[in-house]
Amino acid sequence: MRYHFFHALGLLVIGLAANFLDSGPLRVSAYLIVAGIVLFSGSIYALSFGAPKFLGPVTPLGGLCLIVGWVVFASAVLRSR
Repeated sequence: MRYHFFHALGLLVIGLAANFLDSGPLRVSAYLIVAGIVLFSGSIYALSFGAPKFLGPVTPLGGLCLIVGWVVFASAVLRSR
């Protein structure tokens, strides 16, 4: 739940950054982070409520989306300087 909260706050930061920086990679990073939240947190929530075990391998894919999303965000901000 904490991961979900902090990444949702991060989406707000990306939205604020998009007001000042007009960049396509910011949009890509937002999409990746939303996908990461859905896959990572969603699969953990679903598994905790008794979903089938095949959702277990989805969790690392969500984590990967989150990592790549933050890397894309950081590179977009650094390139804009």
